[in-house]
Amino acid sequence: MKAYASASPITRASGKKAGINRHWVKSDRLNHADYLWAFAALKPSPGAKAHYARRREAGDWHAAAQRNLFNKMIGQLFHCLQKHILFDEDQGFPAQASTTA
Repeated sequence: MKAYASASPITRASGKKAGINRHWVKSDRLNHADYLWAFAALKPSPGAKAHYARRREAGDWHAAAQRNLFNKMIGQLFHCLQKHILFDEDQGFPAQASTTA
């Protein structure tokens, strides 16, 4: 799912060099939807907002932090679909739950 949505990075390594790039071939509609989903999650979800803020403090630009947030969210969506469970904010963003306690 992450590769189809162009959220996962591409790691290329040869004998001497290694590099991490983003996907260039992707579904444009899905790519646009993922940025909207991640951006829309910042306001209602304290866990998503905290994750985005941590990535920005770590030095990521807005697009990179948003892409990282979407990557985490699509992993959570895949987990919920596989296990047939509803999303739980405390389990999805456990660092946020530990800072509020």
